[in-house]
Formats: sequence, structure tokens, C-alpha cells
Amino acid sequence: MERAKIQQIFDNGWNDYSERFNPSPVQSRAAFCLMNCKSGRFGYNISRCDKCEYTDIHANSCRNRNCPNCQAVLKEIWIDARSSEVIDADYFHVVFTVPAQLNPLIYANQKILYGLLHKCSAETLLELCSNKKYLGATPGIIQVLHTWGQELNYHPHIHCIVSGAGLTSANELRHCTRKFLVRIEPLAKKFRGKFMDYLKQYYDDKRLIIPESDKKLRNSYHWYDYCNRLYQINWNSEIRETFNGNGNAIAYLGRYANRIAVTNTRIISVDSDSVTFKAKDYKTGTTKNVTISCVEFIRRFMMHVLPSGFQKIRYYGFLNNRYKSKNLRLIFKLQGQQRYTARLAGLSMDEVLKKVWNYNIHQCPVCGCSNSMRHVGRTYTLIE
Repeated sequence: MERAKIQQIFDNGWNDYSERFNPSPVQSRAAFCLMNCKSGRFGYNISRCDKCEYTDIHANSCRNRNCPNCQAVLKEIWIDARSSEVIDADYFHVVFTVPAQLNPLIYANQKILYGLLHKCSAETLLELCSNKKYLGATPGIIQVLHTWGQELNYHPHIHCIVSGAGLTSANELRHCTRKFLVRIEPLAKKFRGKFMDYLKQYYDDKRLIIPESDKKLRNSYHWYDYCNRLYQINWNSEIRETFNGNGNAIAYLGRYANRIAVTNTRIISVDSDSVTFKAKDYKTGTTKNVTISCVEFIRRFMMHVLPSGFQKIRYYGFLNNRYKSKNLRLIFKLQGQQRYTARLAGLSMDEVLKKVWNYNIHQCPVCGCSNSMRHVGRTYTLIE
């Protein structure tokens, strides 16, 4: 079986990378999974046709969330589940970013500061939306953490899909009356203020690791000067798109939810020393080719491997996990309908493949019988 392009890159450069950069256990695990996905290291599943006795042996995937080979099914299941939660309202795509000056500190404190990005994004949206000048209600919010730019540079930011309608304290449904959810200026200022307040508190409580590149920040005088300079920077929060509640918003965010830093489709060529991939320049709207060494590609890729157990997708407002079912029942009752019903809920993986891609794993590729292939075993040794 031909190796995928990203697997080729790791084959060529992983040993050199690991010697030079001392990867963390979670990074090493991600690399192991990626390099061995569908190689047989995760075992083989064996199926046999009841009619013609044809035997099929296929290597298992790794199911690691950083692997480009393992996201398609998860994406479809996620979109289907979220589509059943769409209400009849406009939806807004909001993006929260932080200045590049914060990048070394965030990277050294990934779990705590990625969580802070989520926390401050949600609090900002919920507080502004509660103001009757904007929505005067609690919207539904889905947030996704991304840490990369198109050239695989380190660029932590939060993508949010926010409903333009929400529940009031009286359990009434209120819609946004304007074509914008909130204004950009107060959105950016409130997010910046919240993030900096929490960040200074974390520093005072000695919860932050100060990286060697910013070691002068260990001195409180330099720390507060650093904070003052961050207050003067534009944090570039923005509202990019609006959708009506027909599922487009969820399909749009679905492209973000299970996306990884780069996929095989963007890679143009790989040789023993270098890799060339496509990258979009958002300033000009054009696409360019970027060529870097395999080791540098892996270094950039590894920056976007999230801490073990970290939830990059989170839900707030009327979609918060504790009260979501209750809130949605109320909203659908108020609206008189639930526009979408999940198609894939409760289906097995083979049923999902059949329903989404019309791929029947039980159909024999030799005799063509549609329900004759049966799973007969699993092995970690390839049977010739």
C-alpha cells in the first residue's frame, strides 16, 4: 500500500526531528500513530464471504485526532449530531485571536491557556449578548480551538458559531433584530480585558511556566511592562460570516471541528529532504507554494498536537452540556418544530459508511453479493 504524503514526510524526517527537538510523550504518540496508520501495527481485521469464500484482510487505522487519514467519518458524525441542534435563526461566525507576543507564553502553558482562550471567548459572547442593545438573551455557542496558520505557523485562535437567537431569563426566545450580533470594538476590548485579567491572576498565583525565551518576565517589573504593552495592541476579534439556520452554519464549522493543521491534499511534493505544500495568503487572497525541510515541517506540525485529553470543541450558552437537551426541547416547542433530525445517531460504523458514502463493507468485491462479507477475526500478524 502506498504511503500517504504526510507519512512519507515523517518517514524521512522523524528520527532527525526527535534527536534535535525532544518531543513530548503526546507528540511522540501522535507521530507513532500517524506513521503506522493502516500499516498493520494496529492490527488487521479479517472478513470472509459466505458465498464464494473470498477473504479480505485490511489494516486498521490509528484513530488519532492528529491523523489526516482518520477524520472523515468523525466529521460526518459530528455535523449530523450538531445539525439536529440547529434552531431557526441567523448564525454568526466569530473569531477570537491573541497577539503574537503571547505565543511563547501560551505554548509553554498550553493546557491552562488554551482553556483560558475558550473561557474568555465564551464569557465575552455571553455577557455582550445578554445586553438588550444586542440580543438580550443567552445564545447557543460552539467553539473550536485552532493553533495554526496556513503555513503551519503557531497562531492560537478560537472559532465560534453563535446563534442569533437565544433564551431570555423568562424562558422566551428572542431574535437578534440587526444584521450583526455585536459590534467588533466592544467584542475585542472585552475579550482582551478578560484574558489579561485572568492572565495576571495566573501569574500572581504562580500558575504560569515562563519559557526561557521570555525569562525576563520572571521579574515582576518586566511582567507588568509586558502586560501594559499587550493592552495597547489590537487583538483582532472579528465576525466573519452570517448564515440562516438551514444547517449551513454547522456544515461550515464542521470544516473546522475535525480539521488538523494540514492534510495530504495540500501537499504538492515530498522528497528525501524537503516538502512543498499549498498555503493561502489571506492578505492577498492568493495561494502560494511553501517549500521547507521535512524536519521543519514536522517541527511545525508537532506544535499543533494538543495536550492529552484537552477538549478543543466546547459548548456554551443554551448548548452547554448540562442543560442542552432541556433548552433545545423548549426552543423547538417555542418555534413549533425541530427542523433537523440526526440521521446517524445510534448507527454502527458500517451503517454510517453505507448511509453517507453508499459504501457497503458487507458486499463481496468478487462475487458481488450484497450481504455476504462477515467479520471473522482480528490479528496483529499479517496472514499471507
